[in-house]
Amino acid sequence: MDKGSSRLFNMISPIYGLFFNSQRRNFKDVIKKVEEDLDIRKYESIIDVGCGTGALCSVLYEEGLKVTGIDPAQLMLNTAIRKNKDKDIDFQTGNVLEGLDFNENHFDIAIASYVAHGLQPEERKKMYKEMGRIAQEWVVIHDYNKKRNLLTSIVEWLERGDYFRFIKNAEKEMKDCSQEMEECFSEVKVVNVGERAAWYICKPK
Repeated sequence: MDKGSSRLFNMISPIYGLFFNSQRRNFKDVIKKVEEDLDIRKYESIIDVGCGTGALCSVLYEEGLKVTGIDPAQLMLNTAIRKNKDKDIDFQTGNVLEGLDFNENHFDIAIASYVAHGLQPEERKKMYKEMGRIAQEWVVIHDYNKKRNLLTSIVEWLERGDYFRFIKNAEKEMKDCSQEMEECFSEVKVVNVGERAAWYICKPK
């Protein structure tokens, strides 16, 4: 995420904060749906890359994990800290594209929710590699699948990310282990978790 994107998400952090509770409910439902494919409660530590206002971190903490949340947008983190003041979650400023200050295999799982589609292809490659470096067991990319709707398309066009190319190529990029993914993961499983969303469950090399 570049400085322009960080400024944008700092500006819209109050709006994102309004959806905190609904996001929590959605994340709870998703985690229940994927239990058979990946039961996160069997693991101890997890990092949420691009944690935003901390809704996913909140749910992961309640599932019994030791949670770290990172985001380059400080105002997003401020909201996350405020919303989770009763929880022992480690929130830190950090940009996955610039490398994270954690040792290899530091976490059991690394997860990024709705981050990948906003990055350019080379940036996604950096994110996959860095998440694969710090995760010992699994990397989870929670993002869009191929199904589109008009409102999402408009919002993503305004954010100027790589949404349209991502949803067209995500399954091939990950499931078929394209050249970028081969450098990071030994296997990728795609689990649809909603009408327009999927978990791309990846095994670090």
